[in-house]
Amino acid sequence: MVTINPVAHKLLSYAPFILVLIDLRYEGVYCGKNDSVENHLEMGKKLLAAGQLADALSHFHAAVDGDPKNYMAYYRRATVYLAMGKSKSALPDLSKVIELKPDFTAARLQRGNLLLKQGKLDEAEGDFKKVLKSGPSDKEAAEAKALLTKSDEIQRLAAQAQSDFARKDYSSAAALLDTVIETCVWDVGSRELRAECMIQLGELGKAINDLKATSKLKNDNTQAFYQLSAIYYQLGDHEMSLNEVRECLKLDPDHKQCFSHYKQVKKLNKQILAAEELIQQQRYGDAVSKYESVMKTEPHISHYTNQAQERICHCLSQDKQATEAITVCSKVLKSNPQNVNALKDRAEAFLQDEQYEEAIKDFESAREHNENDRQIKEGLERAQRLLKQSQKRDYYKVLGVKRNAQKKEIIKAYRKLAQQWHPDNFQDPEEKKRAEKKFIDIAQAKEVLSDPEKRSKFDQGEDPLDPESQQGRGHHHFHGGWDSFQGFNPFGSGPFNFKFNFN
Repeated sequence: MVTINPVAHKLLSYAPFILVLIDLRYEGVYCGKNDSVENHLEMGKKLLAAGQLADALSHFHAAVDGDPKNYMAYYRRATVYLAMGKSKSALPDLSKVIELKPDFTAARLQRGNLLLKQGKLDEAEGDFKKVLKSGPSDKEAAEAKALLTKSDEIQRLAAQAQSDFARKDYSSAAALLDTVIETCVWDVGSRELRAECMIQLGELGKAINDLKATSKLKNDNTQAFYQLSAIYYQLGDHEMSLNEVRECLKLDPDHKQCFSHYKQVKKLNKQILAAEELIQQQRYGDAVSKYESVMKTEPHISHYTNQAQERICHCLSQDKQATEAITVCSKVLKSNPQNVNALKDRAEAFLQDEQYEEAIKDFESAREHNENDRQIKEGLERAQRLLKQSQKRDYYKVLGVKRNAQKKEIIKAYRKLAQQWHPDNFQDPEEKKRAEKKFIDIAQAKEVLSDPEKRSKFDQGEDPLDPESQQGRGHHHFHGGWDSFQGFNPFGSGPFNFKFNFN
């Protein structure tokens, strides 16, 4: 027999009291814990009613953490998620509510509704049928029956859409899917199928809308990003194409289709951006070469070929290569007669080539498509002035030089003609009189074309020596006849007293 010493016996006599104290202590902790959860639920409810969703969510998080078996905490949090538009987060909470309290018909109805919107029709119908078997209120029963009927109808329409798609009746399939998606707004499968219908029908903008939605609704949807990139590329939006294919590679750096497509888009994008930078720097010849590279990089998609030719047309026009510009611009306009940029650039090239009537026609055509373009208005007015001017006198023709001639070419032509037509070279009175007039025309042409300011005005269709053109402007114009040139030597040497400065 084991004997107990007096001290141990005394301690054992206190054991019942110690156990009672421990029990009371833990009961107090449990009660305090429940009070804390209830406080969070109550505060979250008030904040939700006030529309302060983020703060309400924080309290419901705390309530769930405080009591993971409190179905009402999950239900309240699901309500906030739904109010915030976060259905993906609400669905697990509603499932937890049903797990903890299977007869909570309100939660089951909400979950069924979410599943219906996601296109999970069988699961949704399961929830609606269980609601009807659980003794619901009249309102809940009516809602469950209506949703069940809706789900059956959607099942039928979705099956018909699949059948029409298989028969390549894309228009009919798309119309049916429109009705399906009105209810199943988060159904990834229906949106992907409708996007494919739109691609087949050539309505790429609508396909983009559905694919963008699926890229958000479905996690790691690399295929959606690849398709988006491919569509943007086809449409000629190389920058958006590059953005979308990068999203694909973020999700899967080893995605073969995306990586191959990325290299192509990146190369093309780099060439186009470089060409545009060269145009900004007015390095038009280099820009032409770069755009020719663009056409070699992507020869199959007409958008890039047309864009490259349009920009080459612009570069040649700006670079005063009139003949080449007219050829390229005409090619662009053959495929798109309403291309305003090509019309403006060809009009400028026509002006450089002194085809004023053709320039006027192009500017007028451009104006029909864009009445508010100031550049078109000013260009048309300039072309009309130049046409009128050409019918009077043309200083470039007088000297026999092109409109883009350098100053040294102008001076050289002037010297040659001044020597040829100097009146002292002619003895016959009639010939001398004709030579005097010609000599004056040559001198006036030289005066205008060797002066940058006067030449600029003339190039704009304004004759700085024409009193009619200068009326009211207060500008200088040429006075006098042959007498004003007596003793004048165009070479600045010899027997004449007056020396002319050609610099």
